[in-house]
Amino acid sequence: MIDRLKPILSLLEQQSVPKEKVIVILGPTASGKTKLAVQLAQQIDAEIISADSRQIYRRMDIGTGKDLTEYQGIPYHLIDIREPGAKYNLGNFIADFHQTHQSILKKGKHTILCGGTGLYLQSVIQQTPYALIPSITGFKESLAGKTTPELMERLGAYVCPLDFQIDHSTNKRIVRAIEILEFLQQNPEFKPKQQAPEALVIGLNPPLENRRESISKRLNERIKSGFLQEVEQLLTEGVSHDQLQYYGLEYKYASLYLLEQVDYTTFFTKLETEIHRYAKRQMTYFRKMEKDGIKIHWI
Repeated sequence: MIDRLKPILSLLEQQSVPKEKVIVILGPTASGKTKLAVQLAQQIDAEIISADSRQIYRRMDIGTGKDLTEYQGIPYHLIDIREPGAKYNLGNFIADFHQTHQSILKKGKHTILCGGTGLYLQSVIQQTPYALIPSITGFKESLAGKTTPELMERLGAYVCPLDFQIDHSTNKRIVRAIEILEFLQQNPEFKPKQQAPEALVIGLNPPLENRRESISKRLNERIKSGFLQEVEQLLTEGVSHDQLQYYGLEYKYASLYLLEQVDYTTFFTKLETEIHRYAKRQMTYFRKMEKDGIKIHWI
């Protein structure tokens, strides 16, 4: 890990990095992002903002890989800020990030944004003001069950701002685009105000074989550390199986196992496969960020 720190420190010496400039550390799951962020924070007097869509939830510790002991006293933010089952969307994250970033600046410190949720990262690195548009009560539910062609037909009925980029990859994201356009139609006076901070983006890209080995090793460690017991406790507290499965990956397959819909061997092998696939999807999204104009310094 120390070998990864040296090129970052060298990069910081070469570039102007005022405290207002956010240092971003991204990479696929199990690539060592948190350890590296902590080492860097110790060197430059920084605080860390997490960009992980599941680590916001309290008591979902082992399955989300919080590893809070790794922070070694470095202040961290946007971890353990919601109860399991509470709604938290991209707009919430953007608002929370900007508020936290400003509070760190007032302390005279650098900000490190660290995580693997590409959409969260890109939404603060690049200006995405439309993500701050609030949800319309009952609107998404009114479009539930619509087919992709039906949603696309509805989408085509709106006048789309030139700077609003629509993600057509899933029905869920098409529905959100329709909701945003409906809001703009109802609120023509709305003017986007979000200002993206300057950012230095550092990416971790371990060799595929190393990545796969790290993922498998970490999964075994999480199971031994009591992950299934953590899920059982969440169920005891009132978190439903539907909610667990919504969080995906570890929690989805743990739920299926505890419901006795899969045996232990199937639970473990399917989960391991899905985490490998997830890491691949993360890397695909990071490459998309580069195509969208974000410079990533890979190490």
